[in-house]
Amino acid sequence: MNPRWAAALLSLAGGLAAAAVSAQALPSVEPLDPPQSGRPLSDGDFGVQTRQFGLDRRVEMYQWRATDSGYTRVWNAAAIDSAGFAPGHENPKTLPLENRRWWARDAMLGGKPLELSVLQTLGQWRVFRPNFSRLPANLAASFQPEGDGLGSAENPLDPQIGDLRIIWRELLLPPLDGKLELHDGRWRLSPDAAAAALSAERASTVVELPAGEDQRLLPWLLGAAAVLLAAALLWRRKRRRLRG
Repeated sequence: MNPRWAAALLSLAGGLAAAAVSAQALPSVEPLDPPQSGRPLSDGDFGVQTRQFGLDRRVEMYQWRATDSGYTRVWNAAAIDSAGFAPGHENPKTLPLENRRWWARDAMLGGKPLELSVLQTLGQWRVFRPNFSRLPANLAASFQPEGDGLGSAENPLDPQIGDLRIIWRELLLPPLDGKLELHDGRWRLSPDAAAAALSAERASTVVELPAGEDQRLLPWLLGAAAVLLAAALLWRRKRRRLRG
C-alpha cells in the first residue's frame, strides 16, 4: 500500500472518531458578533503588546552548526550543543532569552467565553512590528530595531556568534460562522470544524513506512476505522431512541 493511502486511512479514522464524539454534541449555533480578545496580551520583558488573541515571541541566536563539510553559522531558535565541536566553534550553552507564547484566555463571543482549543486550532499567526517605545533602558542599550523586530548585532549585516534577533507574532481569528457550537455556556469547535482541522493536519503529514510495513498496518487501520464507525452509528441510534 502506498504511504499516502496509509495517511488517508489515518485521516479517515480520525474523522470517524470526531463523528463518534459529536453524537452527544448540542446543535450548532451561529455566532453573530465578532469575538473579543479581552485584556491586551503583553510581553513584559520588552513592553510589547497586542489586542489580538495570542502573542508569540520568537528568539533566534547566531550559532555554529556542524555539517558534512565542516561548520557553518546559522540563526537557530534553540541552543546548538557544541561540546564536540572543533576549537574556535563554541556556542553559548543556552539562549539568554526564552521563546514564549501568551494566549487570550478571557476571549469572549456574544458574552460567552471561547475555549482555548478554538484559538489554538483556528487561529492564524501573523508577524507584526511592535511599537518599541516601552522598551526598557537596559534592553534598549543591547538591542536595536532590525526588520520587523529587534537585533543585538552591532552590524546586522555581519552578526557574530551569540548575537540575538527577536520577532513577535500575533494570533488572528478567521470568520467563525459555522465553526462553533455552544456547550455548557462556552463556545467550542463544532464537530465538523474539528474533523476538518484533524483531516488538514493528517493531510499535511507524509507517512513514511518501511518496506512491507504498510501491508502489516493495513488490517489494523481498517479494523480501527470499522470500530469507530460502529461507535458513531451506535450513538446515533441511541439519540433516535431518546428522541422517540
